[in-house]
Amino acid sequence: MLKWMSSFLLRTPLYVFIALFGVSAVVSVYALRQNNLTMVRLRDAVYEADKNGGDVNQALNDLRQHVYSHMNTNLSNGDNAIKPPIQLRYTYERLTSEAQKAANDEGLYTEAANYCQARIPASVSVSGRSRVSCVQDYILSHGGKQANQVPTALYQFDFVSPSWSPDLAGWSLALTVIFFLAFTAKITSAKIRGEKLI
Repeated sequence: MLKWMSSFLLRTPLYVFIALFGVSAVVSVYALRQNNLTMVRLRDAVYEADKNGGDVNQALNDLRQHVYSHMNTNLSNGDNAIKPPIQLRYTYERLTSEAQKAANDEGLYTEAANYCQARIPASVSVSGRSRVSCVQDYILSHGGKQANQVPTALYQFDFVSPSWSPDLAGWSLALTVIFFLAFTAKITSAKIRGEKLI
């Protein structure tokens, strides 16, 4: 087997390895980019479903399946990224308001929601947490009860992509490495034998 590989390496011209390396590198970059763009589209679908009260679970499952089976689909990038990267603001607000309604009189909750909506417009409260804490404070200051804390597992998610995956990006990346090694071996063997490369 080693003899056959050595013979193949010696018989194949250098430009073939260069061309194959170039093509596989371009395909790798394209496939990695497509994996990432698909992840971004699916992540945006999760946020849209959360905002519109749609099927968040189906959108999360689609995103989870894509991230777990494709490389270059990490949800968070860099050290300053939000942890966990998927935080469903509107789901959190709905769950918190349901918990407050269950713990208190409907009229008190409505009064608190109206007060805080007038005091903190949606354009000011980007995350929504300040409005939720305003409602909680209003209810407590007017004789209401503290609602149970909403478990973070209901609105915070993180999925980790594999380092390598058996998809177009993974296989083309593997071929890129193989052709690079063949190209390097061809140059090294030609220098050792004192042959011209082209």
